[in-house]
Amino acid sequence: MSKKVQPGENREEPDYSGISDELLAERLEEFRGILFEERQRLMKNARRTLTEEMTVDQDDLPDEMDLASADYNQNLSFRLRGRERHLLSKIEESLERLDDGDYWHCEECEAWIGFRRLRARPVTKLCIICKEKQEHRERAFA
Repeated sequence: MSKKVQPGENREEPDYSGISDELLAERLEEFRGILFEERQRLMKNARRTLTEEMTVDQDDLPDEMDLASADYNQNLSFRLRGRERHLLSKIEESLERLDDGDYWHCEECEAWIGFRRLRARPVTKLCIICKEKQEHRERAFA
C-alpha cells in the first residue's frame, strides 16, 4: 500500500507554486515550532554546561588520572557546545528566512526544497540535488 505524496513534500522545480496558503501557513507554524524547540534544547545544554560541567573540584579528584579524565570530559563538553553554538546561529538564520519567506527555496537553484527534507534537516538552505552536488565537489577537492 503506497502512501500518496502530499503537496510540497518533495523537491520541485523553481517555478513550483502548488502549495495552498492554508497548508503553507500550517507548515510555517510546524517548522517554526521545530526550530524553536531545537533552539530551546541547545540553550538548555549551554546552561547545564555553565552550571554543572564548568567547574572541576580538585578535592573530588584524588590522582592525576582522575584529573586528566575530568579535564578531557570538560574539553569534550566545550567542543560539543561550540558545535551547538554554530547550529544555534543556523537556527536563528533559518527563523529569519522563515519570516522572510525564503525558507522554502534552495539558495542555489531556487527550487522548492520540500517539507520532507526540511523535517530531516530544518536548517538546510539547499535542496537535495544542490546538496549532493556540493558534497561531490567537496569530496573531489578533499
